[in-house]
Amino acid sequence: MKVSQIGIQLIKDFEGCRLKAYVDPGTGGLPITIGYGNTARKDGSKFKLGDVITQERANELFLELLPKYEATVIKNIKVTVNQNQYDALVSFCWNCGSSDSLFRLVNIKATDEIIHKWWSTHYIMGGGKVLAGLVRRRKVEADLFVKK
Repeated sequence: MKVSQIGIQLIKDFEGCRLKAYVDPGTGGLPITIGYGNTARKDGSKFKLGDVITQERANELFLELLPKYEATVIKNIKVTVNQNQYDALVSFCWNCGSSDSLFRLVNIKATDEIIHKWWSTHYIMGGGKVLAGLVRRRKVEADLFVKK
């Protein structure tokens, strides 16, 4: 399975695209980010303040790194999921890395209500504060996950 255009647009819309490296808005420091929320290049090297890329490079970087997050979902989800669920999971992983708790809920086929409630209330903080953007993102991802 591959992320659909809906999933790609979800990630891009929430991440936004910045062509000059910036500090994490939640921590005010690391990780340094560029493009569509990219914190590292394909080779694993980190960005630093002052780095600048073109829009074309931001798009390339997005597509280079997307398989990493798809692989995280494929490796950890042991049950069949639909396209919406897959897209939501990849968006979550792009932003958070992964979550054993979320993967466990999906793998045990917890009800949509339980998954939605968990998803909407976790990974919404940055720098010790609840961030409105993360609250919105988790809700949109959770809504997409339970959409039939």
